Amino acid sequence: MSADPKELEKRMHGAMDALKKEFAGLRTGRASVNLLDPVMVEGYGQRMPLQQVGTVSAPEPRLLTVNVWDKGLVVAVAKAIRDAGLGLNPAPDGQIIRVPIPELTTERRNELAKLAHKYAEGARVAVRNVRRDGMEALKKAEKDHQISQDEHRQKADEVQKLTDRYVKQVDEALAHKEKEIKTV
Repeated sequence: MSADPKELEKRMHGAMDALKKEFAGLRTGRASVNLLDPVMVEGYGQRMPLQQVGTVSAPEPRLLTVNVWDKGLVVAVAKAIRDAGLGLNPAPDGQIIRVPIPELTTERRNELAKLAHKYAEGARVAVRNVRRDGMEALKKAEKDHQISQDEHRQKADEVQKLTDRYVKQVDEALAHKEKEIKTV
């Protein structure tokens, strides 16, 4: 645990990166190869990201294809896509799986918006956890007489400002994603 502002910022940035990846997986009516990023496939006795067992491409605006490298994993990949909660219905065709992107219904848009809120709240919690770790490290440093009470207050303010900045970024990313979901 460290009160180093650079280390705290790096960890908060990591939470933002994770949020962006999760948002990339939320579909907005257009085929995007990132849509299948969260899909984990059971194969070879373990869970692996889809990208480790096949190539995802978007040949048409409303269609994704997955070229599965190992014929034995086609059924597992199709099942993983179906069970990923993305509202997709894959159709295996030899070693290629076609994944049509259905039109978004109002109900599905609302579900996606709720999911976006859930992801954003997870990112906010992650940022706040980093803040908590930083504050505890400052408290310990003051208790161990490594920093003065004034330094503790000043650094705690810096940590809080950093936290506020990242929470604001999470909120902005959420607003952008919601707009994208609602207007497609």
